[in-house]
Amino acid sequence: MPADVSLINHPCTVCYKPTSMWCSRCQNAWYCTPEHLQSVSHYGLALELPLIVNVQDWPRHRRECVAAPAHQHPHNVIATPPPAQPEIITVSAILFAPEDDRPRIVPVNCQPTQSPSQGICPSPLIQNMFPSGQANSVVLTQGLNGEPLRFPLHLFYCPISLSSGSPINRAIYRITSGAAAKAWSGPVVILKFNGSRRQGYSDAGSNDLPALSAYFLAYK
Repeated sequence: MPADVSLINHPCTVCYKPTSMWCSRCQNAWYCTPEHLQSVSHYGLALELPLIVNVQDWPRHRRECVAAPAHQHPHNVIATPPPAQPEIITVSAILFAPEDDRPRIVPVNCQPTQSPSQGICPSPLIQNMFPSGQANSVVLTQGLNGEPLRFPLHLFYCPISLSSGSPINRAIYRITSGAAAKAWSGPVVILKFNGSRRQGYSDAGSNDLPALSAYFLAYK
């Protein structure tokens, strides 16, 4: 038997048709056409309809596709699609700008993680709101009278604003009527978690201002 004849004795992962092409990334999954690897997943139909043509396996296969060591191989390969990039999420946040008389609602983009199923919270893209490029954060879990917040608030602030001589934050000064124990300065940005597990953000709004005012007044 010629050496290349044995190369087609591998069933397609989707339709089981003999093939000599496999995934170029892991070199461990066989497909008779590029279409059976890429695009939208219909995994599960293959067992019931083994001759179906428009079935793609990449959404399932990507979870087990591990890159093989780079080397030359005589088999034909099918180009593996690049990993899908998570879409940017936009939520409403509260901005206390130093030069403003009152807080503003502003949109903030959040970059989801590569593994959202692991419950890791997206990263807010707020660097441009802090001229120094530095921002610390604190999570507010209690509101007025120490009552627990159903949706904790994520507060970002510049840790070097006071030492660098930044002006007092007028928006915070006014919301606390100047009675805050600590004179806040520099920008402050607040995002709202979508639940106590803090796996994502939802829209913050004016209803969150009383809890923030209580925090600014009590912080020392």
